[in-house]
Amino acid sequence: MPKHYRPAGKKKEGNAAKYITRTKAVKYLQISLATFRKLCILKGVFPRDPKKKVEGNHKTYYHVKDIAFLAHDPLIEKFREIKVHRKKVKKAFAKKNKDLADRLLNRAPTYKLDRLILERYPTFVDALRDLDDCLTMVHLFAALPAVEGERVQVQRIHNCRRLSHEWQAYISRTYSLRKTFISVKGIYYQAEVQGQKITWLTPHALQQVLTDDVDFNVMLTFLEFYETLLGFINFKLYHSINVNYPPVLDPRLEALASELYALCRYMSSGRVPGNSEPAGLIEHKEDENNKESSKTDESELRLAQLQHQLPTNEPGALMHLVQESTAADAEDTDAKECMSLFKNLKFYLSREVPRESLLFIIPAFGGTVSWEGEGAPFDETDEDITHQIVDRPTQSHVFLTREYVQPQWIYDCVNARIILPTEGYLVGRVPPPHLSPFVDNDAEGYIPEYAETIKRLQAAAQNQVLPLPSIGDEDMENSLVEAIIDRSESNEVAEKKRKLEMLEKQYHDELKMEYEGMTFSNRMADNPPDVVDKNDSKSADDHVEDSRKQAEKDAADISKTLMSRKQRGLLQAIEIHEERKRDKVNLLKKRKKNADSSASAKRR
Repeated sequence: MPKHYRPAGKKKEGNAAKYITRTKAVKYLQISLATFRKLCILKGVFPRDPKKKVEGNHKTYYHVKDIAFLAHDPLIEKFREIKVHRKKVKKAFAKKNKDLADRLLNRAPTYKLDRLILERYPTFVDALRDLDDCLTMVHLFAALPAVEGERVQVQRIHNCRRLSHEWQAYISRTYSLRKTFISVKGIYYQAEVQGQKITWLTPHALQQVLTDDVDFNVMLTFLEFYETLLGFINFKLYHSINVNYPPVLDPRLEALASELYALCRYMSSGRVPGNSEPAGLIEHKEDENNKESSKTDESELRLAQLQHQLPTNEPGALMHLVQESTAADAEDTDAKECMSLFKNLKFYLSREVPRESLLFIIPAFGGTVSWEGEGAPFDETDEDITHQIVDRPTQSHVFLTREYVQPQWIYDCVNARIILPTEGYLVGRVPPPHLSPFVDNDAEGYIPEYAETIKRLQAAAQNQVLPLPSIGDEDMENSLVEAIIDRSESNEVAEKKRKLEMLEKQYHDELKMEYEGMTFSNRMADNPPDVVDKNDSKSADDHVEDSRKQAEKDAADISKTLMSRKQRGLLQAIEIHEERKRDKVNLLKKRKKNADSSASAKRR
C-alpha cells in the first residue's frame, strides 16, 4: 500500500490539507500562470516550504488559506476584464475595424492598488520597514534609458525619477541621511526616518543596457506596486513637514534637466497645505507653464538629453532645502550633527565627479553646492567657494582660496561625522582606503589602520584628548609617590602569582608520583630538592600553561558529550564560523604586511 494512500471520500489531514501545489492553485483560481504570479506579487503571497511534501520535492507549494485569500480579491475580476478587452481589440484589428479598435483602446479597463497598500501595511511604520527593496527598485528603473520601443515604458521611467527625486528632497530637507558607501554595485545610502533605518542602493551614473536574461515582466510587477507604495509614503512625509504634495515644478528648470532643483525650490518656499494663492496668480502661472511647455515636447527633450548623455535625474540645487530644521529634527542629536557637518562650507563640483550623488549628500549635511552647467546657482569663479571636488590627475587652473579634493573625501567625512584632513585626498594622490560604515570592526576582530586614525581624530574633535599635565615640584613628587606605590603593589601581585604557580606545580607533581606508584621518599632520593627546583624552574610557566589548556580541553570534551546532537551541530557551526573569522583576519593582516613591505621597497 502506498505511503500516502487515503481511501476515497476520507477527509484530508495534515500537510495534505494545509498546502496546495501551484498547478492546483492555478486551476482552482481559473487564471493563467502569469496572472497568478502577478497576483501573488501584488498581494504579498509567497510559496511555503512544508516539512512533509506530499506530492514530491520538485513542486511549489502554497498555503490553502493564501489561495482562498486570493480567490476573494477583486483584482481577479479586473484581470479577467483586461484579458477580454485585449481579445476584443485583437479581433477588431483582425477585422480591420479601426474605429472600433480606437474606441476600445480609449476605454481600457484600469485598476488601482490603493486598497492593497492599506491592506498590507496597516500602519505607516510598517510601510517604512519594508521600504528598502522599494527604493532600490525605483532608483534602478530611474537610471534606465527612457527610449521609445524598449521593454520599459518611458512614462514608467519618468515616474520613477520623479518619485526618487521627491524622496531625496525629503531626506535632504530633514537631514535624515546617516551613512553612505561606494561599492562596485553602486552607492549605498542609509537614512533614519521616524526611528526606522532605511537602506537602499542606487546604481552608478553609467549608460545602462537592457539585457535579455532578465525577466522584466516580474520586475515590472514589483515596480507597479512599489510606485504606489512610495507615492503614499512621499505624500505622508511631505505633509508631516507642511509641504503640499504632489509639488508643482518650474517648467524652465525641468527643461534644463534640474527637476530636483525645481522641487527643492518649491519645498523651501514653504507651501503649507491649506494656504492657497489668489486665483489670478494661479491662472497667470498656468498660462506661463502652458507657453513654456508648448515650446519643447517633454518626451523629445528627454530623449535628446539621453542621446547627449545629459543626466535627467539631476538633483540640482538641493541647497535650497537646507534652511531651518523642524522642531522634531532640532531635538534629534544625529540631525544636529548632520545639519552642522558642512555648515559654512561652499562646494563646487567639476563635471567628471558623481554629481547626482554629491548634490544629494552635501546639502543633507548642511553644505552649499553648485555644479558646472546650466541652472547652477553660482559659477566656478565665486570667491566664497571653500572646496572644489575634482576627480582628475591634475588641475589646470587653481584658485588659492579653496582646496581641491577628491570625491571620496565627502563620503569619508559623512561616515566619520567630522571634517577629515584633506592632505590624503588632494588631486593626484592615492586616497586612503574607503571604509564601509556598515561593518562592525570590533565584531569582525580586525580594525584597519585608517579606522584607528579616524577614531583618534573623532576623539580629538570631541575634546576627549586630555591636555598634558604641568610639570612642577609638587606634581613631580606626587607622580614619584604614585609610581612607588604602583610598583610595590605590582611586586606583591607578582609574588602572590609566583607562589600560586609553585603550589600548582607541586600538586601536579604529587599527582604524577601517585600515578607512577612512587613514594615521596623515593622521589626525594632520586632528585634532591635543590636540583629539582633548579631544573624545573625554567619550564614552570610552560607547564602551568599546558596544564591550563589541557584542563580547558577536558572540560570542553565533557560538555560536548553531555550535549544533544542538535546542540553539538550548533556548536560545530559556531566553531567553524569563528575559525573562518580568524582566517579572514589573518589574511587581512598578511595583505597589510605585504602592502607595507611593497610600499617601503618602492620608497627605496
